[in-house]
Amino acid sequence: MNQNTFVAFLRGLMPSGRNAVKMADVRAVLSDHGFNDVRTWIQSGNIILNTSLTAEAAAEHIHHLLKTALQVDLPVIIKTQTQLREALEGNPFTGAAFDIRRVFFALCNQPLSDTAGLQQLDLGSECLCIRPHCAYMYIPGSAARSRLGNVFLEKKLGLTLTTRNANTLQKMASF
Repeated sequence: MNQNTFVAFLRGLMPSGRNAVKMADVRAVLSDHGFNDVRTWIQSGNIILNTSLTAEAAAEHIHHLLKTALQVDLPVIIKTQTQLREALEGNPFTGAAFDIRRVFFALCNQPLSDTAGLQQLDLGSECLCIRPHCAYMYIPGSAARSRLGNVFLEKKLGLTLTTRNANTLQKMASF
C-alpha cells in the first residue's frame, strides 16, 4: 500500500501546563498505532510521519490517539512537505524591507479566504496576507504584544489554525 508523508502540527502544545506532552510519548503512541517513520522536531508539536491514510483521516486519527492515550485535546493540522515548500515560496514578505525571522505562517486544514476583510485593516507596521493555503503575518515587533496572531485569526476567520515561523517550516519541509 502506498505511504503518504505528512507533516502534522499540533496546535496548542506547551512545554508545561495543561497541554504538556513529551514528544517521545507522541512518537511512541503514533508508532504503536500504525504510523511509520514517526519523527518529531523540538518540543512544540512538529511531527513528520508516513501513513497510508489520507490527510484528513490522519489528522482525525492523530487527534483521537492523543486524546485517548495521552489525555491532550490538541487540534492537528496536516500538510505535505510540498505544501510547506509552496507556503514558503509564496511568502509575500521578502526582500530587504522584511526580516524573515518576523514572518509567521498560519496553517489550516481548510482553504482560507479573507471573508472578514482582515487584509484591509490598519495594522500599523504589521502586515497580513491571506492566501488559500496559508495566512502570512509580518510582525516586526513583539509577537506576544501583537494584535495579529493565531487567536485573532481563528476568531475572525472561524477556523482552527496553527502558526509557525519560517525556520520551522523550512526544517519540516526538508526533514
